[in-house]
Amino acid sequence: MDPLTQGVLGAALPQATAARGKLAASAGLFGFLAGMAADLDVLIRSGTDPLLFLEYHRQFTHSLVFIPVGGLVCALLLHAVLGKRRGLRFRQSWLFCTLGYATHALLDACTTYGTMLLWPFSDARIAWNTISIIDPLFTLPLLLAVVLAGRRGRPLFARLGLLWACGYMALGLWQRNEAMEMGYALAAQRGHEPLRLEAKPSFANILVWKIVYETGDRYYVDAVRASWAPRVFAGDSVEKLVIHRDLPWLDRDSQQARDVERFRWFSNGYVASDPRNPNRVIDIRYSVIPNELAPLWSIELDPAARRDEHANYLVHREAGSNRAALMWRMLSGN
Repeated sequence: MDPLTQGVLGAALPQATAARGKLAASAGLFGFLAGMAADLDVLIRSGTDPLLFLEYHRQFTHSLVFIPVGGLVCALLLHAVLGKRRGLRFRQSWLFCTLGYATHALLDACTTYGTMLLWPFSDARIAWNTISIIDPLFTLPLLLAVVLAGRRGRPLFARLGLLWACGYMALGLWQRNEAMEMGYALAAQRGHEPLRLEAKPSFANILVWKIVYETGDRYYVDAVRASWAPRVFAGDSVEKLVIHRDLPWLDRDSQQARDVERFRWFSNGYVASDPRNPNRVIDIRYSVIPNELAPLWSIELDPAARRDEHANYLVHREAGSNRAALMWRMLSGN
């Protein structure tokens, strides 16, 4: 999720276990900083390999087995800089940092991007799809609870914040299941038996969901407004990526061909040729408007590239007032 949410959840857990008084503020500060630390893996990049960061983001730093290590590294740094000044013993700094660090990967796994919780035993990207990567309704009450706990020295506020976080996640899980039922019903109306179907929350809410399902040769993308005034917003479909048909010129032993497979792994197999640009491979799981195919990211291949040259990674941010209005109509059920 976004850094602020990672930080405030990281602060809430150690605050909830701290004693009353000034210790709650220190617990919140250490947990806040440690709660964001796992995302330093975004610094693992290559000037020649644009896809390298996709392999390492949410990888070993987000693994469950790495939590004690990550907590220790944060404690060694933060205790030297802040802990001694605040009168903390090292074991207190280590506990606060480890608790804060522990929340990061689990929160990320609740989103849709995919987190390698079981690394190095598995490279599966776990995504429970219960919350968007940014959701103010989740973050702001939690932030208020953490601030009150720190300022007033009362861990009770942090515990209430954690209760809110768990309750909101439970609501997101229920909404996801409702959206999936609507997705299966929509597929049945079309005479389809999906090989797999996923529901993902649209940006900053758990009311409108993106439905993606797979048949033998196509992917279908729709949106649904779940639970309250349910409604289906029919979308579009696209053929699955078939290399010999969509990219007949691609050398199977080239670096670009390997990059296509790396992107396929990152996208959990949901890849297609871009209908607007035949040399681009898109991840159809994400879009600004949930029932559209327009991707948030893709890779672009070059028929004239050298055999050892990498594909280019592209990020698409199509915006505009008309798209915001369309999203609002979906949220409001119009």
